[in-house]
Amino acid sequence: MPLRRNAAYLLLTTGRFAQAIGAGVGTFAIPLLAFEVTGSVGQAGLISGVGQVGALLATLPAGVVADRVNRRLLLVVAAATGAALWATVLVAGLAGALGAWHLALVLFGSSTVSAFVNPASGAALRAVVPAAQMADAMAVNQGRMAAVALFAGPVGGFLYGMAHVLPFTASVVGHAIELVAVSFVRRPLGEERTGATHPLADLREGLRFVGQVPLFRAVLVLITLLNLTSIALVVAVNLELVRTGTDPRLIGLVDACAGISMLAGAVVAGPIVRRARVGRLGVLTIGLLAVALAVMALAPTYWVFVAMLAVGVFLYPALNAGFTGYLTVIIPDRMMGRATSLLGLTGLIAAPAAPVLGSALLEGWGIGGTLWVMTGAVLIVLVALALTRPLMRIGTPDTWAVDAIDWPAARTPSVT
Repeated sequence: MPLRRNAAYLLLTTGRFAQAIGAGVGTFAIPLLAFEVTGSVGQAGLISGVGQVGALLATLPAGVVADRVNRRLLLVVAAATGAALWATVLVAGLAGALGAWHLALVLFGSSTVSAFVNPASGAALRAVVPAAQMADAMAVNQGRMAAVALFAGPVGGFLYGMAHVLPFTASVVGHAIELVAVSFVRRPLGEERTGATHPLADLREGLRFVGQVPLFRAVLVLITLLNLTSIALVVAVNLELVRTGTDPRLIGLVDACAGISMLAGAVVAGPIVRRARVGRLGVLTIGLLAVALAVMALAPTYWVFVAMLAVGVFLYPALNAGFTGYLTVIIPDRMMGRATSLLGLTGLIAAPAAPVLGSALLEGWGIGGTLWVMTGAVLIVLVALALTRPLMRIGTPDTWAVDAIDWPAARTPSVT
């Protein structure tokens, strides 16, 4: 059955897309509203950073919960909670009673909710999409994320210009749509749980599971370094453009062109993943980024930044679709929540450190030196990736199901 006729998949995907659009629009407006409420750039930044704390604290417990409870119920409760949290911002804003602490608490709560949704939604997708179609499903996800990244900012800015609390209406509506969509899914979203275990025992099992698979250990290191470099790169380039007096509209064009490139990459991600081995695709993707960085370091000018950033990120959607699709197929259903949360720590670790790294390198080495340092870091990732045998042995999607991990038995044929 094609994905377009898979009702459960369509409902889950529609719900996640609506929620992502609403969250993206709201996220754009958060620092603007925080500055309006506090009148201080520093306090606005502090409020915006609160969200990362909630996600970081909740990530490991969320994985355990996603593997212990009914996943449909978890997604429904999370969507309802998210809608209620952002509704309080909307109501308080309309009443002129929105305070800094209120906004900070809602951000903390919203990021905590997201930490529970991510592992549950990944596991739910696995339950309704056959292994042979997982690459296509993940490619669609990449397209959704690219579209959100490209359009959320302009939409958020337009709505904020009309009324400062209006973007959060989108957040409420997005969660509400996800609530309704998930409620209509009738297929089981995971295996039935039997037996009672202590949550700490479940967490230890998750840590042991990730730690005993060489592929996962390598991914935790390589993806953390790659995320750290990529985020620091964007921060450094944007700060350099600000420092040199570039028109803000032109600075926005840099991000827009990169977003368009990723959206185009997402369009072709499905055919690429169906034909390419994940490891080889990873080498090609990281190699292309290294070349783009080297060109930027040799000629650090505005239009080179625009062109090379677009080139450097073009294959990212295909790589993300292939790798996340493979992991979704091989990880046992009962471990999906914990494994997803643990592997997702790579982004949470990089997010707070990358801006500090990017700005420090720019201040100490200038944009040219910063770009050469980042080129070197990406080349290290490229060499390490090429030498990671479990990753290079991953085949095309038609072979992924053969690599399914039998846990707690030690049968991990292609990932050890």
